[in-house]
Parts: sequence; structure tokens; C-alpha cells
Amino acid sequence: MTKKPTVIVGLSGGVDSSVAAYLLREQGYEVIGVTMAIWDGQYKSTGKHACYGSDEEEEIREARAVAEKLDIPYHVFNCSAEYKQAVLDYFKSEYLAGRTPNPCIQCNQLIKFGMLPSMARKSGIDFDFFATGHYAGVEFSEKYQRYVLKKAADLKKDQTYFIHRLTQDQLAQALLPIGQYKKPQIKELARKVGITIEDLEESQDFYSGDYKDLLEVEDHPGDIVDTNGIVLGHHQGIWNYTIGQRKGLGIAFSEPLYVIGLNKESNMVIVGVREETYNGSFIVSDLNWVALSGLTEPRDCTAKIRSGQTEREARIEPVESGGVKVTFFHPNDAITPGQSAVFYEGDIVLGGGIIKSLAD
Repeated sequence: MTKKPTVIVGLSGGVDSSVAAYLLREQGYEVIGVTMAIWDGQYKSTGKHACYGSDEEEEIREARAVAEKLDIPYHVFNCSAEYKQAVLDYFKSEYLAGRTPNPCIQCNQLIKFGMLPSMARKSGIDFDFFATGHYAGVEFSEKYQRYVLKKAADLKKDQTYFIHRLTQDQLAQALLPIGQYKKPQIKELARKVGITIEDLEESQDFYSGDYKDLLEVEDHPGDIVDTNGIVLGHHQGIWNYTIGQRKGLGIAFSEPLYVIGLNKESNMVIVGVREETYNGSFIVSDLNWVALSGLTEPRDCTAKIRSGQTEREARIEPVESGGVKVTFFHPNDAITPGQSAVFYEGDIVLGGGIIKSLAD
């Protein structure tokens, strides 16, 4: 029987990526484990498990132990400089501009599926595919004549939102072996194989410390106002707030207030009642099309504007700026500039982009 190709697997030290490596090995692939080291110790960290934090050495030890258990080669590549430029600097500039970024999406496209396999290849590792423990599927679609991302079998764990920016070249070499399984099945497989490391996926965050450490800014006091410009309170920096935020405003009011806007120019946080958080249309720019090669006419689909949200019916249509206008059939709440909007047709990802602004 012809031997299957070689695949490098991004091992994080967690159960999902470990089982992904096991499944590929069982399928006959030549499997090599790789990990990206991104922590440079520059900032404070609680040590709580996160993608970027001081417990990285522990996670690398766990990943190495898994590789030894599976009897596969293992390599660690230092991506800290590239991570700082592509993710941390992006995170800082977006927050200081009054937007709310999603650093995990940026990291997946540029570092995990970008720099990590690139470094592996430059080091002399010859491989055909790159695999991760993401809950999603990838395949070549005859209908679209493109590689497409598909929702995971376990919709509660589906991670297509986080990897929707992958390019056709990245998808062509991607393997996502756990996407056809549900989480309990993955845990059971781990037990059978003897992978007993703690499952940390549920609690993972981007950074294990205070976000203000990454921003490296002094307090910049300003006003918290309602939609009529009436001052209701004060803040120490607009970067401490996100659209839709309710807690921590420090304002006594007759009904709950939510952040509905951040104005960098006036240094104001704008708040309103629940009804004022709802909007129907917004503009999305910096698009990455997956199943589609572009958009030339209006199209009905479903869309989501947060990772944990179930997508909702919407219409997307091209605009002169090169972006798209998204209109929900039923108004959605907390549409947040800087966050990502992802478009679906059934279980297929059509594409997505960055929310630029509310539509006029």
C-alpha cells in the first residue's frame, strides 16, 4: 500500500490537537508535531491558561509529552516577534482607535496557519499538509470550484468563525480531522489513547493578564454620555469599554444602560438603553471570500457578528468602497466595529470581514 503523505500538526498541549495528531497517525499519515512559541515575557501574566501567557513552557512540555506518547517527532518554533507585529500591535492599535478587535482570528490566519508552517518548511521539514485541532471541516467544492470551510459536526464547538480568514492556499493544505466528531467523542478517544492532560479548551482566552498591560497607555479621562450628549458619568479611557457592555459603567439609572458607541475624537463613551443597541445594517470591509470569489450582486445568506452567536438571516450587497453592506432581516444588537462578520450558506462559509461602521 502506498504510504500516505506527511502532515505537521499544530500541538497546543490540549486534548483537541492531541487527538487530531492521533487520528492522522491512525489514518497512515507521517505525523510531525509542531508548536509556535509566542510568549516573550514582556508583559505581566496570571499564568492562567490562555493563548498568550506565562504558562507557555508548561503547555510546550505537555505537547512534547503527547508527541512522545504518539511516537512522533516534535519541534518548537519561536514566532514571538512575528506574533507581536501581527497580533499584539494590531490589538493595541484597534483598541486605541475605539474599535474592538478579535486577535484570535488575526493569529489563526497570519501566525498559526501562516508563520508556523512557513517556519517549519524553512527549517527543512518536508510536509504536504498542516493540521490543527479546530472544530471545522475543509474540502474542495465542485459547486464553488474552490476549497471551502464547513461547520463542525458539533455545532456547539464549531470554530469556523475563528478561521474564516484562511486563504485558498492555506485551505488547500489544511487538514481538520476532529471536525467530524463531537466533543464527548474526542474526550473518549483521548482516554482510550491514554492522553490524560487536562482539557483546557473551554476556558482559553487570548491573554492571561489585564488587557491594559498590552495597551501600554496612561489613563485618559473623559465623559460617559447618553445619545443626547448629557453627561452621566466619567471614564478613564475608551479602551476599557466595548460595544454592548453593560457591567462596570458605574452609572445609576432608571433602567440598565449599555455601551452603544465609542468616539475617539471626543473621547466619549456613549451609552443607551437596550432598545438603542439594536441596529439592522452595517458596513463590512477587509473581506476574505472563501466559497465565493467575490460579490457582484445582493445575496441572501445567514451571518454572525460574534463567535458564540447563532447566525441570523441577512442580505449582503456590494458597496462602492469595495466592502459589503449587511442588513439583518431582524435587527441585531451590539454590532461592534473591529469585530468580524462571517457569512454562511447552510454549513458552508461564504466569507467574512471586519465590521467598519453602521450603515447610514
